[in-house]
Amino acid sequence: MSGTADKIKGRVKEAVGVMTGSQRLKKRGRTDQAAVKLKKMVEHLVDKAKE
Repeated sequence: MSGTADKIKGRVKEAVGVMTGSQRLKKRGRTDQAAVKLKKMVEHLVDKAKE
């Protein structure tokens, strides 16, 4: 999945978790979003290292 799709998926999971009161789903959504941020940071570092 692309980073944008993963971020949206994470936001949806978090929102559903908030609406249903599910802490597990809310945490999974936040984890998905954090994974996207980490992936983008690593890609940025790799690009900088290639320069």
